[in-house]
Parts: sequence; structure tokens; C-alpha cells
Amino acid sequence: MATTTASTDLRLRLGGFLRAHREHLPPGDVGLPQTSRRRTSGLRREEVAALSGVSVAWYTWLEQGRVDTSRQVLDAVARALRLDDAAHRHALALAGFAPVAADRPAPYDPDLRAMLDSWPDSPALLLGPALDILAWNRAYTAVWPDPADHPEERRNLLLLLVGDERHQRVLPGWEPVATELYRHVRTRADRSPEDESFRRLTGRLDSVRPDLAAWWACRSVGDFASRSVELVPEGERTPRTYGMTLLLTPQPQDTSILVQTPHAPSPR
Repeated sequence: MATTTASTDLRLRLGGFLRAHREHLPPGDVGLPQTSRRRTSGLRREEVAALSGVSVAWYTWLEQGRVDTSRQVLDAVARALRLDDAAHRHALALAGFAPVAADRPAPYDPDLRAMLDSWPDSPALLLGPALDILAWNRAYTAVWPDPADHPEERRNLLLLLVGDERHQRVLPGWEPVATELYRHVRTRADRSPEDESFRRLTGRLDSVRPDLAAWWACRSVGDFASRSVELVPEGERTPRTYGMTLLLTPQPQDTSILVQTPHAPSPR
């Protein structure tokens, strides 16, 4: 069985990620009884070890970030913890079985800006790995507040969605979008521990919305799923329906494009 050698920081992140899932997995989900003598609502380490076919000591070291692991064993742990596809991929990446960005992304390709401008009716943003707003098109400012109205250090999509009332008026149903965007960011943050932009973003989010501390402490990860959203363009009262999609650009840039495509009105 092939085993990778992950950095100490990534091993610690993997251990914390597995521990968080273990502590939130109800025993009943894996066929174990929930007894009154159980002190925790999640699984015990020895239970995960038994379900994974490894020793308790080794699984304890895995959570503590003290050992490397093979892909086969990590797959068994993922099955024991009932990780979904996104969480399983994330665990593999932290263990070194998927590419992990080692450098800061290069400046974005100007062709990406040209792509945004080619969509005259679809609001679009070019975003950095931590969802910093790098560029936008004219259609975006026709619906949303102009990013140029904010200092460059505050031009972050997630920061504006959770902390700016103008953005929340445009997207009244902002919470599920912001939640999934944060899961998207967490996925990339754990894979790039040397990138300060993620740590800086979390600090700003906590400062702007300390009441959402449970969000910022969450270990959940995942990819942003396309969806329909109701947007109320600035200066208007009638909502319009858009399809919202996050397009990922190729590595090493690790940027993304958030495009909102207007839905055609239904025929009467």
C-alpha cells in the first residue's frame, strides 16, 4: 500500500478534520446503540478504529497528526466516518493524495477579464482563492453594488454578503449562498495552509459577524453547487430569477468565476 509523507501542518489539519466528523457522527448512523452511559453524542476513537480495521493507538495518532497513512486505510476511515464525496476528497488532499497548492496564485489571466466582458447581460465576478474580488463586468454593477465603492481590502464576496446590508438587499436569501461559499473556501484553505489570505479572511469574518462564530468554527467542506436565486437589483423592488454558477479556472491560478445568468420570463 502506497503511503505519502504529508507536512506536519497538513497532518494536523487532517487529524482535526477527522476528529470533528467523528465527534458529530451519531452512533446510530453506524449501527451502534445510543446508551445513557455514553458521555459523547459522537463516536469514540476505539469505535472508529474498529470500523476501519486499525488499532486504537494508530487511529489516535492519526487524529493527533503524528503518522502518515496509506490511501487504502484513509478510504476505510472515510467509510467508517460516513464522509460524503466532498469530505472524502478533502481528506485525501490533506493526506497528500491530491495536488496541494504550494505557491500563491499568479496574477489572473487577462483573458478571464475579457470573458466576463463578453457576457453583457450576466453579472459576473472573477474571484481569488479566498473569494477576493479581482474583476467584475458592467452587468454586475447594474444589479449589485459596485465593488469599486469599497476599499480594496474589503472587496471580498463572502465578507460583503455577510456584512453589507446593500448586498443582502440584492440577495435576500443570502445565508445559504454564504454558507456554501464558506464551505468552498474551507476546502481550499486546508489545502493551502501557507496562504495568508484564508487566515486573514476568517479574522475579518469573525470581526464583522461575531454572532456567526459557529460558522467560522465549522469544519464542513464542499463544492459550491449551482442554484437559482432571486435578486433584487439596486434601485428596484421586483425580484428577478438568476442561475448562479461558480466556474473554477485551471491551476495554478486557482481563481473562479461567479456568473449569474438571467432566467427567461415564463410565457403568459
